[in-house]
Amino acid sequence: MNSANVNTLFKKLSYALVLSAFLHTGASLAARLDLPGYDRFTVEAAHRAKLIEASLWYPAATKTYKTPIGDNALFQGRSAYMGAALEAGKHPLVIISHGSGGNMDGLAWLSSGLAQAGAIVLAVNHQGSTTGDSSPRRTVLFEERIADIRSSLDQVLKDPNFAPHIDTQQISALGFSLGGTSVLQLAGASFDRQAYQDYCQRLGEAAVDCVFLSKGGVDLKQLPATWEQDFRDPRISKIIAVEPGFSYAMTAKSLNSMQKPVLLISLGNREQSWKAADMSEQGSNLIKLIPQAQHETFAPAHHFTFLPECKPNGEKLLAEENDDPICTDPAGTNRAQIHQQILAKVSQFLGLPKP
Repeated sequence: MNSANVNTLFKKLSYALVLSAFLHTGASLAARLDLPGYDRFTVEAAHRAKLIEASLWYPAATKTYKTPIGDNALFQGRSAYMGAALEAGKHPLVIISHGSGGNMDGLAWLSSGLAQAGAIVLAVNHQGSTTGDSSPRRTVLFEERIADIRSSLDQVLKDPNFAPHIDTQQISALGFSLGGTSVLQLAGASFDRQAYQDYCQRLGEAAVDCVFLSKGGVDLKQLPATWEQDFRDPRISKIIAVEPGFSYAMTAKSLNSMQKPVLLISLGNREQSWKAADMSEQGSNLIKLIPQAQHETFAPAHHFTFLPECKPNGEKLLAEENDDPICTDPAGTNRAQIHQQILAKVSQFLGLPKP
């Protein structure tokens, strides 16, 4: 066979292989069930007196029974097939870290959407900063949150039911608010404790994080030495930080050293957004200090728009409890639409099919 015939045959075989792969992927997406799978597990870890609660969302291969996740008197949840079999093949893994006062099921809209796009999603409850136990004094123990994530990831990567389905080259971490702080630490962010004191003094009441810590009597002159440690995890390949907290105290040196793609998400324009979450040059300047950072702003919105859609009487319930107005968005905001836009951007950043 001459060289021309060999080249022609090679091209035909290559085309056939590409077409086969495309059709297989398309068939898999087309055949995906209407809901993702969901399961819970616990993690025993030396740094916690109690077991760590964790959950997994994933593309389901079978239907079991539908159960609402993250649904309560205030928030709308999402349904999933409890304990369903996992779709065959390898899938990217996305770790989600909730914000102060949140919980592993509180971002069901995001976890569900990512699972339907083909990812396995691991979420954990960070004791001391979850719904109902969010303590100012425990909030500053950043190292405990990092250990929660690492311990849970260690366990999932050894689990015989899930480990064979995880693409270990595509492990990402996404965090909101205080969770954004945690995932940036996984990429190498560390803190200057004096810089944080200066920030709190300079911004005053506009520094909502400082106000929260002051309510717990946290002495800013005695912040943990672990703030200055490097907690980067080489297993994590991409980072998504949504309105990350404590960014004004992150050192330029640690941010400059980050070698992973980072997606930074802001909610709201300058009039709507929190000064504490400002990542521009007028704020913490994360956008410029992280070498591979992408930045996206979604508006109209504000910090709490990232939380689930509220039920019709949500605002009334919060007012009666004199709680934060987490169901009240800026004028013109469509929370469901903002969620879809964020989900689309995150999916694109992670290389997942458009939801």
